[in-house]
Amino acid sequence: MARCVELAQKALGNTYTNPMVGSVIVHNGKIIGEGYHQVCGEAHAEVNAVNSVKNKSLLKESTIYVSLEPCSHVGKTPACSTMIIKHKIPNVVVGTIDSFAKVSGNGVKMLRNAGINVKVGVLEPECRELNKRFFTFHEKKRPYIILKWAQTKDGFIDINRQNKHQKAEWITNELARTLVHKWRTEEQAIMVGTATAEQDNPSLNVRNWTGKNPIRVSIDKDLKLSKNLNILDGSIRTIIFTKKTIKNKKNIEYIKINFSKNVLTQIFKHLYLLEIQSIIVEGGEILLNSIITENLWDEARIFIGNKIFREGVKAPKLDLSTSQKTYIENAELHIIRNIE
Repeated sequence: MARCVELAQKALGNTYTNPMVGSVIVHNGKIIGEGYHQVCGEAHAEVNAVNSVKNKSLLKESTIYVSLEPCSHVGKTPACSTMIIKHKIPNVVVGTIDSFAKVSGNGVKMLRNAGINVKVGVLEPECRELNKRFFTFHEKKRPYIILKWAQTKDGFIDINRQNKHQKAEWITNELARTLVHKWRTEEQAIMVGTATAEQDNPSLNVRNWTGKNPIRVSIDKDLKLSKNLNILDGSIRTIIFTKKTIKNKKNIEYIKINFSKNVLTQIFKHLYLLEIQSIIVEGGEILLNSIITENLWDEARIFIGNKIFREGVKAPKLDLSTSQKTYIENAELHIIRNIE
C-alpha cells in the first residue's frame, strides 16, 4: 500500500477533479504490475496496473492493492470494480473508502457481491492524507484552502508603501520563490485580494517551474481594478467576484455575489460548484486575516526571512508551535495544519 501511495503522488496537480490513486498487483509475494491515475479522463490506476501485467493468467491468483476504493460507476472511463471482476482477481486490498457519493462503499459492495475477498483500511491515514484536497472538497463542500505568506523576522509582510506604484520588498530568497511556483502547479486555483491585485500586479502563473497554471481568483467589488493588470490579461482562466453585473470576457468569468452577506462563504461555495478542489491564497493582509478569523483554512505555509522592517503591514497571527519547520536556505518555512 505504501507503494500505491508513492505511485499516486507522481500525479499531484494533474488529476483534478479526480483523486490521485495508485495500484499494485502482487502474485506469490512478488509485484507483477503497478500503475497510477495520471490525468483526469484517462485510465484509472487499477486499469494501468492490470495493463502492465505481462502474464494476465496470473491475475486469477493475485491480490490487487489500491489506495482508494475502486469506482463502481461509469464516468469518463469504465468502472474499475467491473474490470477487477472481469479479470477474476480474487483479493482486493483498499486503503480507504471513497467519500464521493457515486462511489462511497458501492465499489467494495460490488466486489464482495461478486465473491471477491476485500480488505479495507490498510494505511488509511496515509491514503486520506494523499487525497486531502479531494476528501475536503467532498466532505466539507468547499476547496482545500492553503494560506501562504512571507514575513520578516519582526513580523511584517510588507513595508508601508507611499503609493500604489511602489514595489514590495522581497523577504525570502530565490529558492523559496521557486518552491512557491512548484506549489502553484499542485493546486487547482490561486487567490489574492483586491489590494494585492492592484498594488503588486501579480501574474499568478507558473514561471520558475514546469506545470499547469492555476485558475486565478480575485475580488473586485466595484469593478475598479485597472483593465491593464496582469490577472485581467485573458491569458489564463480567471474568476472575479463582484457586486456588479458584467458579461464574461475571454478567459475571465465574473461572478456576482452579495457583499452585505458573508463574502468568503459565498466565494468558496461558488468555487465548490465550479469543481475547484484546492486553492492557495497568497494575500493580502485583509484576505488572509479574514480567512483565519472565520476558520476557513486547512493549511498554512509561512516563510520567515532574515530581514527586519521595523514597521509596515503586520503578518497574520498563527500559532507556530505546532508547525513543521524546515529551512529554505536562509529562510524558515513553517507548515501548519488546521486540525479541527
